[in-house]
Amino acid sequence: MIVNNLQEEKNCYYCVNKNVDIDFKDAQELQRFVSHYARIVPRRRTGLCAKHQRKVGRAIKRARVMGLLPFIKN
Repeated sequence: MIVNNLQEEKNCYYCVNKNVDIDFKDAQELQRFVSHYARIVPRRRTGLCAKHQRKVGRAIKRARVMGLLPFIKN
């Protein structure tokens, strides 16, 4: 569905796929929500709802501390 002819309506990935869980140990899954500069991608680009964007952000930060994801680009 097109909204304002410029923006496409996005559905939350985690709300649509109920059986998928957000886990900081799954670095491959979290890599989708990190830019190539190793920054957390904002909600307007990911299309996540506010609840799941907070959980993804928390999981990315935990994965960084555990050494699974980088803090900065090399």
